[in-house]
Amino acid sequence: MRYDYLIVGAGLFGAVFAKEMSRIGKSCLVIDKREHIAGNIYTEEIAGIQVHKYGAHIFHTSDKRIWDYVQQYARLNHYINSPVAVYGDELYNLPFNMNTFNKLWGVKTPAEAKARIMEQIEGLGLGEPHNLEEQALSLVGPDVYTKLIKGYTEKQWGRDCKELPSFIIRRLPLRFVYDNNYFTDRYQGIPEGGYTGMVEKMLKGVPLKLGISYREFLEANSAKGEEADSFRKVLYTGMIDEYFDYCFGELQYRSLRFEEELLTGCENYQGNAVVNYTEREVPYTRIIEHKHFEFGTQPDTVITREYPVEWKRGDEPYYPVNDERNNALYAKYAGLASREKNVLFGGRLGQYRYYDMDKVIAAALDMAAAEI
Repeated sequence: MRYDYLIVGAGLFGAVFAKEMSRIGKSCLVIDKREHIAGNIYTEEIAGIQVHKYGAHIFHTSDKRIWDYVQQYARLNHYINSPVAVYGDELYNLPFNMNTFNKLWGVKTPAEAKARIMEQIEGLGLGEPHNLEEQALSLVGPDVYTKLIKGYTEKQWGRDCKELPSFIIRRLPLRFVYDNNYFTDRYQGIPEGGYTGMVEKMLKGVPLKLGISYREFLEANSAKGEEADSFRKVLYTGMIDEYFDYCFGELQYRSLRFEEELLTGCENYQGNAVVNYTEREVPYTRIIEHKHFEFGTQPDTVITREYPVEWKRGDEPYYPVNDERNNALYAKYAGLASREKNVLFGGRLGQYRYYDMDKVIAAALDMAAAEI
């Protein structure tokens, strides 16, 4: 077969691009090293519950164009992300809002909350922040920092906050209203029946090869000789440094480990979809109870404990470490990528940046429009 595009990666970026190119009659072949489609938004049904296998994914956007686009392939429910945080025996609402401040200090009005925060910040006598801890303290004071930021951040990054650069936290959202909605976007929800079904609809009619990496595919394709498939262009959504054989060195990532548990006979484990654990002594950062994403009434429940881990080659890369060193290294790889003929690089790994789902879709649509 001769295809117009070989698309490496069956995640959201690759699926949207494949759909748009197929829509105008271009032929595409999609491959993925995993045994399933949908990348990190993959959901699997367990005990009648759609389980987010790679961590919680809540779709949210303020872009009506993207909201309308998604609804061509999924019916989104009215789920609102309102996580809670556990610190010892205490429980707080997130994001930091008047419910949080009332629980911390007993204050009832925004003026009281603002005064308490300013009093705490001024009492520290901080100058120019030299690290993440000083930056956070200068923004929210010691109570919010100690109970809700410090331990969670240190687990996420695997380092003491004093060892982390201040730019990681440029601002912290303090909301002086009684509103536990984590996102401020106009549109928010979860696809009914899970994300996998949404991506299946995007990829309907597009040839797929799963369980094969880009390198393995090229080797197998080359071995076919005259019967090999050919492609006019490649869209690569894998790690850009891996594509170039790490010739400048490895880009850094943070990874995750998931511990999933089916609780038979337990109808409701924690009463909320996402509960964060902010003490460093608790090894996981959060527990996800998946049925609450779709207001489930099943007799059983599935929970997932999420553990941040240091990334090493061969692990799944989740979060790019966009510090000065890694951004400079990525710039070198981006220079090589710009000189690659007939190869496009997309997604969080191909472009080494963290994308929310709506931004992934927008970037894929923009790339498809540029191609068209």
